[in-house]
Amino acid sequence: MYKERTIQNKVNLFFKGLAMGGANKVPGVSGGMVAFVMGFYEELIFTFQRINGKAFKLLFNGRFKSFVKYTNFPFLVWVMLGSMCSYFSISLVLDYFLRNYELYVWAWFFGMILGSIYYISKDFGEWKFKNILFLCIGAGIGLAISFMSPAKENDNLWFVFLCGIIGVSGMTLPGLSGSFILILLGNYVLLLVDSVNVLGSVIIDVFSGNLSVLNDIIKIRYLKIIAVFTLGSAFGLVSISHVLGYVLKKWNQQVTAIIIGFITGSLGIVWPWKKTIYKTTESGIYVLDKVGNKIIENYERFIPKMDQSETGLAIGFIVLGILLILIIDYYGKRKK
Repeated sequence: MYKERTIQNKVNLFFKGLAMGGANKVPGVSGGMVAFVMGFYEELIFTFQRINGKAFKLLFNGRFKSFVKYTNFPFLVWVMLGSMCSYFSISLVLDYFLRNYELYVWAWFFGMILGSIYYISKDFGEWKFKNILFLCIGAGIGLAISFMSPAKENDNLWFVFLCGIIGVSGMTLPGLSGSFILILLGNYVLLLVDSVNVLGSVIIDVFSGNLSVLNDIIKIRYLKIIAVFTLGSAFGLVSISHVLGYVLKKWNQQVTAIIIGFITGSLGIVWPWKKTIYKTTESGIYVLDKVGNKIIENYERFIPKMDQSETGLAIGFIVLGILLILIIDYYGKRKK
C-alpha cells in the first residue's frame, strides 16, 4: 500500500491525524470513527499490521529504504505526528469548549456520530439475518458500556500499561471511545489531562534551560506514568490491528455490522443533555483526585425542554454535525 506522496498529501494526513487525535481525547468520540469517515481507516490498520518481525529485521539489517516501503512509514509518521500535536493544540481547544460550551460540543459530536452511522451504512450491502444479529450485538455492547459506572484512579504502572492497550482501542475500533473507557477505568484525568499537562510543562522547562525540573519527584512520577501509558498504547495499536486486519479480511460484513451497532450504541455516551455527577462523601463534599480535580461518578441524562433557546441552538449543532459528515462524503465522491 506504500505510495509516494506530494506535500499536499502529507499536509492532509497531518490534519487528519490532528482530527483523530483530538477525537481520541474526547470521551464518547472515537478516533477510529474519524479515520473511517475520512477514508484512511483501512490504510491505518494495514500500516500498523506491518510493524512486525520482518520490519524489525529490515531495520536491524540497515535496509532502511525497504523498511520505509514495507511499513508504509511516511503515512504513519504524518498521521501520528498530527495525532500527537493535537494533544497540545486541538485537544486544549476542545477542553476549553467542553468547559464553557459543553452542551453545544456534545450536540455537535452527537450529530457527527449520526452522520457517521449513515456514512458507514449506505454502502453496506444486503442486510441478512446474520448481519442484523451482529448489528444488535454491537448496539447492545455499546449501550452497556454507556451506562457503566467509573472505577477509582489507579496509578500502578502495570495497570497504566493495561490502560494504554485498552485506551488506544479508540484509534483502531470505530465507535469505541478510548477516552470513555479510561473514564470507566478511573484513569482519564491521570493519563490524558494531568500527565499530558506535566509532560508539556517539562518540555517547555527543559528547552528553556530549567533542568531542575528533572529533580521534581512528582513530575518524574507523571513522566513515568505517561511513558508506560505510551508503551502500552504502542503495544495495543500493533496487537489489536493484527487481529482487526484478520477479522476484517475474513468476516468483513459481520465486523462492519458490529461497528455500526457499536457506534449506534455509543450515542448514549455523547447524548448532549446530561449532567455530570461527581463523587462526594456522605457529608456532600466533593472527592478530589491527587491533583485536586473532581472525580466523575457518572452522567445523568435527561430529555430537554423544547421551549428553551439553548435547546434549539443545540439541535442546530446536531444538524451542523450531520452536515459536516455529508460534506466529507460528498468531497470523497468528488475525489474518486
